[in-house]
Amino acid sequence: MERIAVVVLAAGSGARFGHATNKVWLPLSGRRIISRSLANAAKPFKNARVVLVIHPDDEALAKEVIAREVPNLKVEIVYGGATRHDSEYQALMHLRSAIESGELDVVLIHDGARPLATAALFKEIAEVALKNGGAIPTITVDPSELDQKIDEPVVRVQTPQGFLAKELLSAYLSAAKDSFTGTDTGACIEKYFPTVNTIAVTADATNVKITYPQDLVVAEHVLAKRGYKD
Repeated sequence: MERIAVVVLAAGSGARFGHATNKVWLPLSGRRIISRSLANAAKPFKNARVVLVIHPDDEALAKEVIAREVPNLKVEIVYGGATRHDSEYQALMHLRSAIESGELDVVLIHDGARPLATAALFKEIAEVALKNGGAIPTITVDPSELDQKIDEPVVRVQTPQGFLAKELLSAYLSAAKDSFTGTDTGACIEKYFPTVNTIAVTADATNVKITYPQDLVVAEHVLAKRGYKD
């Protein structure tokens, strides 16, 4: 299970949050959002490679935060692209030689703005992906939240999303040739490897993504209920 890499995406902007900087660098209960994401991502694994994808302008800040808040964690920094898909591609190019040589079996890709994803969720996603080919955390949407009635259950997709490393790399290389941009990791796998058995793993609604200022309030509340333990 240690032949694994965890990619944490943090190359976006703070546009929707209404902040001048990327929200992952904002504090949440005394620690930066991104340091909570990195710590939880690495916690269930002994020797996993941890890759942080950032905007080039944030490199100095990233190194400072890592050194101060997760000093015992070895983090490989990679520059992201203009879109989420581009950032995922850059991370996979960074890991390409290790994937092609068979050093990595599974790659997990996680939104840095989801600091409340638990170590247990990362572990489960990795195990399910290794066994089946892919794994995505989902929660069922309450029908009352929908604008129209739909007979089949509707789910909301979260991260981390995990897939077998070689298939994931191949999918993104094919996407680059075709100029295809997926909405998330699973979309790219589905297009190029539709036979991959991607399992929906039941997740928790507390795994919120910090997108708007009110999400920070929700996250603070969740951490308080957890006794401020990640």
